[in-house]
Amino acid sequence: MLVAVEPSGDSLGAALAAALRERLGPGLRLVGVGGPAMAAQGIASPFDPSSLAVVGVFNAVAAYPEVLRRADQAAAIAVSEKPDAAILIDAWGFNLRVAHRLRRLDPALPLIKYVAPQVWATRPGRARTLARAVDRLLTIHSFDAPWFEAEGLPTTFVGNPALNRDFSAADPEGFRAAIGAGPGDPILLVLPGSRAGEVDRLTPVFGEAVRRLTAGRPDLRVALGVAEGMADRVKPRLATWSRRPFLVEGETDRLSAMRAATAALACSGTVTTELALAGCPMVVAYKLGPLTHPVAKVLIRTRYITLFNVAAQAFVAPERVQGACRSDVLAADLARMLDDPAARAAQVAAQAAALEIMRGGVADPIGAAADAVVAVLTRGSR
Repeated sequence: MLVAVEPSGDSLGAALAAALRERLGPGLRLVGVGGPAMAAQGIASPFDPSSLAVVGVFNAVAAYPEVLRRADQAAAIAVSEKPDAAILIDAWGFNLRVAHRLRRLDPALPLIKYVAPQVWATRPGRARTLARAVDRLLTIHSFDAPWFEAEGLPTTFVGNPALNRDFSAADPEGFRAAIGAGPGDPILLVLPGSRAGEVDRLTPVFGEAVRRLTAGRPDLRVALGVAEGMADRVKPRLATWSRRPFLVEGETDRLSAMRAATAALACSGTVTTELALAGCPMVVAYKLGPLTHPVAKVLIRTRYITLFNVAAQAFVAPERVQGACRSDVLAADLARMLDDPAARAAQVAAQAAALEIMRGGVADPIGAAADAVVAVLTRGSR
C-alpha cells in the first residue's frame, strides 16, 4: 500500500511502484492513494488527493476536517485489501494521521515513511513523534538520519531522486534562438514559484527587480518559468512589468531555459536543486504571508532554506527571505552575478560540490528505496 497526496509524492510513488514491480514481479499488487502518475502504475485511488495540497498554518487549519475524512478513507484501504506493508510518502501532517489509524486497525502491519519531515529546520520534536508512529524511515537527505536514529527509529538513507534529473532533452542553443538572444547576450531566468501564494507574493517584487536590472542592460533577455497550473495566475501579473518576459511553459522548455540562463532568480523549492544541476547560478528568495510569517519565525531553527546550502552549511547561493526579499537587494545580487563571470563560475562550482554532498554516494535513489522496502517485506510483519 502506497499513500501520496502531493504532486511530488505522486511522482515518487509512481517511480517506486515501477521499481518494486521490477524486483517483485507480476504477482505484486499495489493499492493506496495517489495522483495521475501512481494511477498509471495501477494504483486506483479512492479520492482525488489534490484538495489536500495546502501550505501555510492557516490554510492547514481550514483544511483539517477534510484531512481527517480523507485519512479515514486511506486507512480503510488496509481493512479491505490487507497489504503486506504500507509506504507513506512525504505529506507529514496527512500521513501521520494515516499512520495512527493504520496502527489501530492492524498493529502488525509494517509502516514505512518515505521522506522525513525537515526536523533540522523546524519542530525537532517531530522526530520522536514519527518514531512512535512508524517502523522504518527512508530518508532522501543524509543529514536527516541522526535526528531520527537518536529516537530509536530505524532509518535508511536512500538518496534524493531529484539529483538524477535528466537534462538530455534540454536544448539551450535552441532556447537562445527562440528568445532572440545572441551567443553573448545574458539571460535572466525568473521562477516565481509553483503555489498560488508564492506567485502572488513574489511576482511584484521580482518584476521590480527586473525593472532595475533591465534599465541599464538593454541586451539582457528575461525569461519567466510558469509552473504547471499557474499560467492563469502568472500572466495577468506581468502587465505591470517594464519589460515583458518570455514565458517558459512545459518541462522540456523549462530545462532548456535552465541550461541557457546566465543567472536565475528563484523562489525557494525543488527548482533550486534543478538549477544547480543545470549549472545555473542563482539568487533564492521567499516570502510568507503576513499571518503565517510570525508563526514560522518562532518555529524555524535553520539558517538555510535551500537544500544544497543546508548540505554545505554555507550560503552557496544567496538567500533573501521575508524582509530581505526586496527588489533593490535582489537586483544588486543579480547585477553582481550577471556582470562578473568569475563570481558565476565560483558559485556554480560550489553548487556542484554541495550536490555531491547531498548525493552521499547513492547512484540510484529509487532503486535504493525499493531495495529497502523489499527487505522489510522479506522479513515479514513486526
